[in-house]
Amino acid sequence: MAIRFGVDQIILQNPSWKTRRIGLLTNDAARTSNHLHSRVALLNAGFNIQLLFSPEHGIDAKGADGAKILNGIDPLTHLPIVSLYGEKYAPTEKDITEVDILLFDIPDAGTRFYTYLWSMTYWIEAAAMFNKKVIILDRPNPIGANLSLAEGPRLDISIASFIGRFDIPVKHQCTLGELALYFNATKQWKANLEVIACEGLHRDDVFTHWQKDWVPTSPAIQNFNACLLYPGLCFFEATNVSIGRGTSYSFEWFGASWMNMDALVAVCKNMFVDDLELAVLSLAFKKQQSTEWLPGLHCKVKNAQSYDAVLNGLILLKIVKDLHPTHFQWAPYPTNANPSGANHLSLLMGVPNAEKIFDLPLKDWLIEINKLLRVDGWKKEIAEFLLYS
Repeated sequence: MAIRFGVDQIILQNPSWKTRRIGLLTNDAARTSNHLHSRVALLNAGFNIQLLFSPEHGIDAKGADGAKILNGIDPLTHLPIVSLYGEKYAPTEKDITEVDILLFDIPDAGTRFYTYLWSMTYWIEAAAMFNKKVIILDRPNPIGANLSLAEGPRLDISIASFIGRFDIPVKHQCTLGELALYFNATKQWKANLEVIACEGLHRDDVFTHWQKDWVPTSPAIQNFNACLLYPGLCFFEATNVSIGRGTSYSFEWFGASWMNMDALVAVCKNMFVDDLELAVLSLAFKKQQSTEWLPGLHCKVKNAQSYDAVLNGLILLKIVKDLHPTHFQWAPYPTNANPSGANHLSLLMGVPNAEKIFDLPLKDWLIEINKLLRVDGWKKEIAEFLLYS
C-alpha cells in the first residue's frame, strides 16, 4: 500500500470540525500525496482555514537559515500569515482569539536541531494554555523510524535553545506526531491533542520507500542524501569549514581553501569505505565581485537504512580538525534565535563545552563520543507514544 500522509487521511475522514475556524501552521514543503500544497488541498476540501502561521524559513520554505521571518500574506491562498520565527516562537492569545482549532502540517528532517519540531511544541503548548483543540497531521520521518538507529547525544537542559528545547536524542527516529504525544504527556501540558497518523507507514521505511518526489524541507535540504547526512555534517557549521550553503551540494559536501585534500582523502576513503562514497569536488562561492573556489569532499550515503549520521559526522569533524591544527577554527553561527552565534557546537550537540571534547587524543575522544551517542533508554521512554510498527 502506498503511504498516505496525515493530510490525506483527514481529507478522506471529512471530520465535523472542518467547518470550525482553523489556524494552520504550515509551509510549502507540506504537500498531499498528490503533491498539492496541503493548505490549498484542505481549503478545496472545505476546511475553514482562517489564518496561517509559518515556521523558520517562512511559508515558502525558502528563507535563509536563521533569518528573521516577517508576517505577510500567502500568495497561494491570500490568507494572512503570522510568523513564528520572528519576534516570537508561539502564537499569542490575541493571534488565536478568532480560531477554534490549531492545525499543524509540516514535514520534518528527523533531527533534534531542525526547528520545525520545536515550533510544533510551542504550538501544542499554546493550545493547552488558551484551551484550543490542537491537531497534528503526521508525516513520515524521511530518515526512518527504526529506533535501533537513534543516536545521541541527549540534550543537557542547561543549554536548551530553539535548536534543542527539550531532552531527546539528536537522531530521534520518530515522527513529529509521536513526539507531539510524548511531549504533551511528559511536559504535562494536557492539551486537547489529536494526531492524524499516516497510513501504510512502517518504522523501517525511509524516503525512498514512499515513492514520492522529494520536496526540499528548507533551502539547504535539497534532496534525500542531504537529509541523511544533515544530522552529522551540520556540526561543521560551528567551524570555519563550509558545508556548501548557497550551492546545489549543501549538506552533501564540506570544504575549505586550506584543506589538505590528499591527506583528507587518504584517511576518509579508508575509514568510511562501508558508509560513504567520497569524491573530491571544488565548489564556486560568490564573494561580492569575485568567485572563490573551495576544494572539498562530496559525500553520498551508501545505505540509507543503516547510516549512523551523527557518529560519522563527528568523526569527519575530528579528522578535519586534527589534520589542520593551524587552520581549523571554531566559529560563531548567528541566527535570529541566537544573534551572537556563540556556543553553537554545544547547542547542536546538546553538550556543554563540546569544543573541549575535540581536544582529546583520538582514542580518548572515541571513548567519550561513544558514551555520548548511546541512547539506551530512549526506546523504552518513547514506546507508549509510538504510532507505527
